[in-house]
Amino acid sequence: MTDTITEPYVLADHPVLDMLNTVAIVDGQRTDFWRSDADVLTWLQRLGLHPQAMPRLAKGALLAAAVTLREALRDLVEQRKAGERGNPAILNRFLAQGASHGQLVWDQDANPKLLRVAEQRSAEQLLAPLAEQAAELLAGGDFSLVRTCEHPDCILWFYDRTKSHRRRWCSMAVCGNRHKVAEHRKRLRQE
Repeated sequence: MTDTITEPYVLADHPVLDMLNTVAIVDGQRTDFWRSDADVLTWLQRLGLHPQAMPRLAKGALLAAAVTLREALRDLVEQRKAGERGNPAILNRFLAQGASHGQLVWDQDANPKLLRVAEQRSAEQLLAPLAEQAAELLAGGDFSLVRTCEHPDCILWFYDRTKSHRRRWCSMAVCGNRHKVAEHRKRLRQE
């Protein structure tokens, strides 16, 4: 991507694919937006996946666990997309940490809501809900709609939820527009 960005795009229409997109091409360089525990926590909050209470973790534990999960999911998504068999051992390790239960919350002036409450003593437990979403995507997602951006300088993933299922770009505002500008310039040079 040629636009300088400071945080990862959230445009994939699926949190697991947005997780893969925390690595992107920025100014021609592969950039990992997760450099600290705080970066991961900010991303989780941005996607509404933040914990109710943050567990006490050793410095770097959340970053290490999140990167481990992300790269394992990247491999699994790429293998699933290619019709190959993947090894879910790392994902299953995160899933095994996901002990949770439902809790009914009924605020004074609101309708009742059912929330999932999970014990979160480790980074893996904190990431277990995302691991569950990944397992659901891998097991039941329509991988004909899981795609990477067609722009040659982009590596972002998305889930095509458009009505026609013809989405080509991570975002029309980013890569789609760059493609249109490049095509326009190409036509002008040919005239």
